[in-house]
Amino acid sequence: MYKRQALANTDSVASWEGANNMVTQAVDHFGSIDGVVNNAGNLRDVIFHKMTQDDFDQVIAVHLKGSFNVARAAATHFRNQEHGAIVNMTSTSGLVGNFGQANYAAAKAGIAALSKSIALDMQRYNVRSNCIAPFAWSRLIATIPTDTPEQKARVEKLKRMTPDKVAIVAAALLSDQAAHISGQIFAVRMNEIFLMSQSRPLRSVHAGDGWTIDSIFERAMPALQSHFYPLDRSQDVFSWDPV
Repeated sequence: MYKRQALANTDSVASWEGANNMVTQAVDHFGSIDGVVNNAGNLRDVIFHKMTQDDFDQVIAVHLKGSFNVARAAATHFRNQEHGAIVNMTSTSGLVGNFGQANYAAAKAGIAALSKSIALDMQRYNVRSNCIAPFAWSRLIATIPTDTPEQKARVEKLKRMTPDKVAIVAAALLSDQAAHISGQIFAVRMNEIFLMSQSRPLRSVHAGDGWTIDSIFERAMPALQSHFYPLDRSQDVFSWDPV
């Protein structure tokens, strides 16, 4: 049996000093740090034309800046010991899209890019970094409206997706068995694990003599349009019930 221990820390991940305090506390108590899970979060959902600067800044500070702060605080230790693993929490709100979450989506898309950059920069030190886009019921999303029968039905489905289903995947990515896995994005929805795509070119057009506004709409856009992405939301892409 493993002996499990936990320490409480009330510093904010949005603070550079707070994040460094967390890592220092862990190293002082346990002797080393081998993995980081960046799962701190907050929400300030509001339709874009009503979103305030504070709505945006608060979410970016916790999700994106917080993920950077904690990962960066651990990175010095990881580099010196030449091993370590980071699991960052992204979201299909950023990878696909959602209503009223421009701040959250921007932060979560940024986390996916941050995680890939960490994986590239730190691979020489045997440090890996991956993302999970979790589907799980938690206090973070407990404020979802239940004003209509459709909303109530959606929330009931969400409540079936417990956080432990995500935690086991995070633990697996931190384990030595995942030493060959880095720079990936996984979505976890109940008992489903998805490998998410990353941006790559889909199709191209070329004009040897350069483009004009007219030729762009006469030739380029018609050729590319069949590959345009629709304005999907997360629930449009993940349209079936969780299993």
